Amino acid sequence: MSATVSDLLLDWYDSHARALPWRAPPGASPTDAYRVWLSEVMLQQTTVAAVKPYFTKFTEIWPDVQALAAAPEDEVMAAWAGLGYYSRARNLVKAARAVAEMGGFPETEAELRKLPGLGEYTAAAVAAIAFGQRAVVVDANVERVVARLFAIEQPLPGARKAIREKADAITPDKRAGDFAQAMMDLGSSICTARDAKCLLCPLASKCEGRASGDPLRLPVKAKKKAKPQRSGTAFWIERDGAVWLIKRPGKGMLAGMRALPDDGWSARKDGDGEAPVEGAWKAAGVVRHGFTHADLELGVAVYAGDSKPQGTGEWWPLDRLDDAGLPTLFAKAARLVLAAR
Repeated sequence: MSATVSDLLLDWYDSHARALPWRAPPGASPTDAYRVWLSEVMLQQTTVAAVKPYFTKFTEIWPDVQALAAAPEDEVMAAWAGLGYYSRARNLVKAARAVAEMGGFPETEAELRKLPGLGEYTAAAVAAIAFGQRAVVVDANVERVVARLFAIEQPLPGARKAIREKADAITPDKRAGDFAQAMMDLGSSICTARDAKCLLCPLASKCEGRASGDPLRLPVKAKKKAKPQRSGTAFWIERDGAVWLIKRPGKGMLAGMRALPDDGWSARKDGDGEAPVEGAWKAAGVVRHGFTHADLELGVAVYAGDSKPQGTGEWWPLDRLDDAGLPTLFAKAARLVLAAR
């Protein structure tokens, strides 16, 4: 009997699995569900390299789900600053509190999906990796591997149903968590978006994309639409070794985060709000930042007067600015001003 896809892949994984701080070695007892869940939420649309220091920091401050559930949301948001997609952090706190009330994580994919922020992928990953449940785990890496393995010609996103069906067909009943992680590792190291290292791939003999002679054309992707461009201004007001920070509204872009005041760029095509104080402003330069829905050019203006800013805010000491948890956009603006000195 010839080896199955799962046999070949798990044999490869036993020797080539990545060592990651949230992962148990191949064949070992499953990792604690809290660590699996936390890592999977952090890894959404974020690289492993970027997540590692955040995961370490979070698990040092909040070593279990009960500790995270008891944490003030502001502290969690500040610790998350720089990872982006801040709704993940807000849902992280909500889900932790729900799990703490339950007395622990539910073990099935269906029950896990009821938690805030756990979609199809994350619930399947936690069910398979933490609880050994047979679940079909499909992230971007798995999507690419399966599309090439079965030479699925339909363009994304329409191909996702077929990809999931094929992924289901090759997912084993046993070691489903190791299989899911093996697929992720294969997609991140061998069957990558820019390369298909077929000579190193344990599934080469089964791969229809390789047999076609051009696996890199798969998965077929629809053309990306150009992102809209936005522009605006952030305002730097400094006094006695402190900078004026506001707290953004509870809904909308970067909701609930500390930030520099700005002119309303997040709500308009071009920012047209008023400066927080009248007087002389000096242009410090421009920072650029990409969001999922738009690209932004944000001018940074430095206040040269001594009037009190309008509205509600706080004076934050410059020597503790790293502790403010500024989102990446405003951290860039702060670095621009401070680097000019």
